[in-house]
Amino acid sequence: MDRVAFTLFGIDIMWYGILMATGMILGTLIALKEAKRVGIEEDHVLNLAIVAIPVGLLSARLYYVIFEWGYYSQYPSEILNFRGGGMAIHGALIGGILTGYFYTKIKKINFFKMADAVMLGMPLAQSIGRWGNFINGEAHGGPTNLPWGIIVDGTRVHPTFLYESIWDLGIFIFLVIFRKKKKYEGQIITYYIILYSLGRLFIEGLRTDSLMLGPIRMAQLVSLLGIILGLVAHIYLSKHNKISNTKER
Repeated sequence: MDRVAFTLFGIDIMWYGILMATGMILGTLIALKEAKRVGIEEDHVLNLAIVAIPVGLLSARLYYVIFEWGYYSQYPSEILNFRGGGMAIHGALIGGILTGYFYTKIKKINFFKMADAVMLGMPLAQSIGRWGNFINGEAHGGPTNLPWGIIVDGTRVHPTFLYESIWDLGIFIFLVIFRKKKKYEGQIITYYIILYSLGRLFIEGLRTDSLMLGPIRMAQLVSLLGIILGLVAHIYLSKHNKISNTKER
């Protein structure tokens, strides 16, 4: 499939960019609806999105560049070439969460309450965005004989983009159903981190394009840390951050 969706004023518009934008828009709309439900002013979500989205994109790019420094140190002009590919979701999450933390501190909003609303649509956005990997012919696994394998360069390989897309969609559906039953502020983002990390830990082992730190796949290392931190956060927040009945004003 052609990576270019269409050309506008001489600029090629990529399917990957369209899918990423679609995911971010839907994620923001879901966050707005959830914020209204739990009593957070919707303007806070919009203001945060205006800052967190570009910061997330930049941090996703820089995260990738750091672990591919051997190449980018030789071609520094390519570091900010977002259209050239190379974005890491873990970088985006780190940048976005840190931005949200500082924003809520400045605005004196409960960080975990805000995070639960904002992160609800995140797995749906990821599920949609992963199809950009399919169009680009990237983020796939090694050879397989499974009937649902896809053909890349004449070889049938694991469609790891599809595995993660399905897993992320499942997380989204679970969180939407569960959100009204949560026991403490921060439970949605905590469960998201644990569940996403669990799926990524296994799926990453099938990929052929992992970012590496020596012999270690960085995504698996970060996923392990995410599971551990998520479990610790669950234990702590369940005791110290019970849901408040008061609404943000």
